[in-house]
Amino acid sequence: MRLDTNDYSVHPAAVGRRIEVVADLAQVRVWCGGRLVAEHDRIWAKHQTISDPAHLAAATAMRRNRFDVLTLPAQIDVEQRPLTDYDTLLGIDGPVA
Repeated sequence: MRLDTNDYSVHPAAVGRRIEVVADLAQVRVWCGGRLVAEHDRIWAKHQTISDPAHLAAATAMRRNRFDVLTLPAQIDVEQRPLTDYDTLLGIDGPVA
């Protein structure tokens, strides 16, 4: 989440969702769905990145677990039409180049 040119981490479960940011002179708090998803000391320097180690650990765990829930697509038999059918349909006669 960016505030005054600084990037503050949020819990990865909040990524892509609408958030509410409450900032004062000392703290930055981020809420998502009524739940606190980030709390940082406010940084007054410019162009800084502030990351909570817990957010980084949660993101790593979510990436790792993501592969556990993936399923392979079902094998579906698909009809394959001979290419000569298209030649016939388009009125193409003669040898293939």
